[in-house]
Amino acid sequence: MTVSKVHVPPIKSQGIKTKLVPWIRMFVPEDFDETWVEPFMGTGCVGFNVPAKRFLMCDTNPHLINFYNSIKSGEVNEQAVRSYLVFEGEKLSENGKEHFYKIRERFNAESSPLDFLFLSRSCFNGMMRFNRKGGFNVPFCHKPQRFAKAYVTKIANQVNYLERLIGSKDFTFKVQGFEETISAAGESDIIYCDPPYIGRHADYFNGWSEEAEISLFDSIANSESKFILSTWHHNDFRKNEFIEKLWRTYKVYTREHFYHVGGKEKNKHKNKRTEATYGCN
Repeated sequence: MTVSKVHVPPIKSQGIKTKLVPWIRMFVPEDFDETWVEPFMGTGCVGFNVPAKRFLMCDTNPHLINFYNSIKSGEVNEQAVRSYLVFEGEKLSENGKEHFYKIRERFNAESSPLDFLFLSRSCFNGMMRFNRKGGFNVPFCHKPQRFAKAYVTKIANQVNYLERLIGSKDFTFKVQGFEETISAAGESDIIYCDPPYIGRHADYFNGWSEEAEISLFDSIANSESKFILSTWHHNDFRKNEFIEKLWRTYKVYTREHFYHVGGKEKNKHKNKRTEATYGCN
């Protein structure tokens, strides 16, 4: 399909597909106008950049779904985000990490979508990590001047784009597991799967195991929908053994992509993502 501007969502996380979106879109038919289904929505970066008539965006992380449902309902909007970030950003500038941890504590108690946005944009390395009790536990990024005017405007504009997009399309955001989401897809729909990467510590809410990977494969194999799978292929140290065990059944495309592990440049390694683009009938 024709490559256009990639719209970046306001929520950040490690592993976000911003730089891979143009490549992933190449596997989506130009005339696709059915339902785009995501069992692992994450930040929503891919889904917010593909053409479709309807969108079923799901995740087991309730805070992600709550945030985007809040945009859909109008609770979170450009002006609310701008006012909130200016106000809380000034407090962060004055009090540094003390204010960050105050917001984190408040979010873990109240689950405010605006607090979630604040933490996403001011935590260490844009990570999204929760403890076993479901509490956000990523530390402060040590940048008290984080919410400068230009940065606030950038985030507010990202929210404004989603307000307009979600308002003009048929979006459904749901908290549910991948099996239920995949089973809801129809023959003409496309399922985009971006699960936690098996064999790597890349989880942001729930764990991911060999059993989960096999269950995902079985769910896809039993679906009549076409699908696209994003996973890792290999890096400088090892290969993803599940490509050979499971996914080799389908056509595999690879593209070299750089990612950061940790916050230091020396930890930058090459990583290939695998896209499987053939569905089961």
